[in-house]
Amino acid sequence: MKLEVKLFAMLRQRAGSDTIEVELDEGATVTDLFDELADLIGALPVRAAVNREYTDAGHALAAGDEIALIPPVSGGSTDLHAAVRDEPLSLDRLARGVVRDGAGAIVTFQGITRTVERLEYEAYTEMAQARIEEILGQLWTAHDLQALAAEHRVGSVPRGEPSVIVAASSAHRGEAFAAAREAIDRIKAEAPIWKREIDEGSERWVEGTTPTIR
Repeated sequence: MKLEVKLFAMLRQRAGSDTIEVELDEGATVTDLFDELADLIGALPVRAAVNREYTDAGHALAAGDEIALIPPVSGGSTDLHAAVRDEPLSLDRLARGVVRDGAGAIVTFQGITRTVERLEYEAYTEMAQARIEEILGQLWTAHDLQALAAEHRVGSVPRGEPSVIVAASSAHRGEAFAAAREAIDRIKAEAPIWKREIDEGSERWVEGTTPTIR
C-alpha cells in the first residue's frame, strides 16, 4: 500500500519536501514505517501521528491514513515552543519567536488576571509542560502552521499581568486564529495546572473540570 507522510521542521528540510510517499505491505505498523525511513529520521526521537493522534510503535497503518512524523517539539525544533515559568511572561518576545518568512499572519492571545488582587497558580510542572508540548505538536500538524508557541506562568500573578500566552503564525490568518484558540482551550482543559483567587484577605480555589484525555 502507498502512504503519504507529512514532514515538518528538520525532517522537511532533510527531505526537501513537505511530504514523502512510502510503499509498505498491508498491515504494516509504525515501526515498519520508521524502518523504511531510517535514513531520513537518523537519531531524532521522532513520534508518529496517525489521523492527527499520536500513536505507539505497534499501531497498524492503513491506506488513506493521514500520517505525520513529529520531531521533538521543545528544544529540538525552533518552530514549536512550550514552557511553564515562575516569572513574568512576555507576549512580545513570544510573538517575535514565531515570525517566519512564510508567515502572512501572526495571532496572539494572553489570559490576564482581572477583578481579584492576584491569582496563585500551582502545577505539576513536568507533566504540564509535556502536555502543552504534545498539544502544540498536534495543532501544528492539524493547522499547517509556520510556528506555534505557548507559555504558562506558575506562582503569584498580580492583577493586570498575563498567566498564559500563545502565539501562532501561518501563511493565512484562518489557520493561525484556529490554532491559537484551540491551543488555549486545550491547555486550560488538559494541562495539570490549578489556580487560587486571592483578594482582600480572602482566597478560594477556582473550580475546574477533570482533565480531558486525548
